[in-house]
Amino acid sequence: MQRAAEHTDESLIAGIRQDDDRALSYLYKLHYPMVAHFILSNSGTSDEAKDIFQEGILVFYEKIKDGTLELTCQIKTYLYSVCRRLWLKKLAEKNRFSGVIDSENFIGLEDEPVAPEETELKFSVMEQAMNQLGEPCRTLLEDFYLQARSMQDITEKFGYTNADNAKNQKYKCLMRLKKLFFAAYKTVAPAQ
Repeated sequence: MQRAAEHTDESLIAGIRQDDDRALSYLYKLHYPMVAHFILSNSGTSDEAKDIFQEGILVFYEKIKDGTLELTCQIKTYLYSVCRRLWLKKLAEKNRFSGVIDSENFIGLEDEPVAPEETELKFSVMEQAMNQLGEPCRTLLEDFYLQARSMQDITEKFGYTNADNAKNQKYKCLMRLKKLFFAAYKTVAPAQ
């Protein structure tokens, strides 16, 4: 294995394929702080950050080992995306993102069993829709649903004249998000 300064994504993947523990150790040192910051900034604890990062590394490792990894970006971007998706799923399970993710009127996560692949697809499409949403809507919805900020906090942060105006804007943002979600979901959803 090369010295740390010489690591490339290709050498790290090759190291993992050759069962070189130093490659995984380097990934932890290099990318854990970014994932931990995201999770701690979004209602998580340091233990949850460690668990999510471990799960993300495991997904990455297994895809390398079984030959199914199709990396079209940097490892850093891939790990962040996997960990972000895992954390959003965990938040949904904890009902912290209930107004958006867990609403049966939104993406159909009803009480009846849903295939894990379909749930994963919905979370992936939701993430894409959030990325397309733009500002200030993205931050407003994340502040309200992920960080559980009050409407008064949001009113002050965004400079709205009162909480009713902030609520109105949140509603408009949510409607835009739903529109983006359903437009994208229709193109990728399996036929029923």
